[in-house]
Amino acid sequence: MSDFIIVGAGAIGMLTALALRQRGYAVTLIDRQQAGRESSWAGGGILSPLYPWRYADSVTALAQRSQQLYPALVAALTDATGIDPEHVPSGLLMLDGAGEDDPLAWGRRTGVDIQSVDAAMVASIQPGLAGMDAPAWWMPEMAQIRNPRLLRALRAAMDVHGVEVVEGAAVERLEVAHGRVEGVRLAGKRLASDAVILAAGAWSAGLLGDSFAPPRIEPVRGQMLILNAPGSGIERIVMRAGRYLIPRLGGRILVGSTVELAGFEKRTTAEARDELHQFAIELAPALAHASIEHHWAGLRPGVPAGVPYIGAHPGIEGLFLHAGHFRNGLVMGPASTELLVQLIEGETPRLDAAPYAFDAPRPGGLR
Repeated sequence: MSDFIIVGAGAIGMLTALALRQRGYAVTLIDRQQAGRESSWAGGGILSPLYPWRYADSVTALAQRSQQLYPALVAALTDATGIDPEHVPSGLLMLDGAGEDDPLAWGRRTGVDIQSVDAAMVASIQPGLAGMDAPAWWMPEMAQIRNPRLLRALRAAMDVHGVEVVEGAAVERLEVAHGRVEGVRLAGKRLASDAVILAAGAWSAGLLGDSFAPPRIEPVRGQMLILNAPGSGIERIVMRAGRYLIPRLGGRILVGSTVELAGFEKRTTAEARDELHQFAIELAPALAHASIEHHWAGLRPGVPAGVPYIGAHPGIEGLFLHAGHFRNGLVMGPASTELLVQLIEGETPRLDAAPYAFDAPRPGGLR
């Protein structure tokens, strides 16, 4: 019997499995399909919340701690598996006015290097952009991760470190008796464990059902494109009006993304493809002749205020939640995992755990 069963083998689930295994626990990781093929794979890999000053301090705390942890994590994964997740400090350039917000004050308060830049400075940071008619914001220290490579490295690390991975197996329900978890039920099979961690992203709430007070997590569809654009000159992550360009090594440009409440319908639409393509061309005219290489959709685990659930379920002993990271699973994942493992081990957490508790207030809409 495993010490822990983790339901969901995305980035959050695999990071959690790796951290627990490195502390000596026997871990079984279960996913209804191939590991790392849902929201973690479908995102862009920007290692910062978009317009980060708009988020709660609890999100900023996880993001900043994760940014500190990433270099060592990437080095360890590369050494263990031979797969480089390509952690690249591209910088983040946001071509939007801040409205009533004060990004500079936020930067001073949080210690983040953020600069107000005019059109001439934008042109020097990232030449070739069009339509710059408002003050912009530049975060030179922001990095990106190539999320498909990170997921491949994490999946390989599961084998290296001896995590049991069960793929293509949907968890039908939790096994709960007398207020404590006893394992999970798969099709025709029961797996026993005294501790279960729900890390199934948008599917996490459904595994609890109405009888066990599910968390407020719902699917939010996001569509993206990748353009084959060698020689485009795009070297920075660039955002405008909530959408972005992400340059990858090798000349490809990711274009994202939509935010759609469409339930669990993970399909692409021609309308979104055309809108994203037009956005890319209007922002960077050099992309006009770049071909669309791929168009896909993913389902993010949306939560109020964008604050994930990290910690014990209040009504089921032995059940832990590690879900609801919305657009910021990779942004917050390493620190979120560190916090959960510290709570499980009874250690004094590095970060205040209260904002991530099951019953903590999460005012506002999906973020």
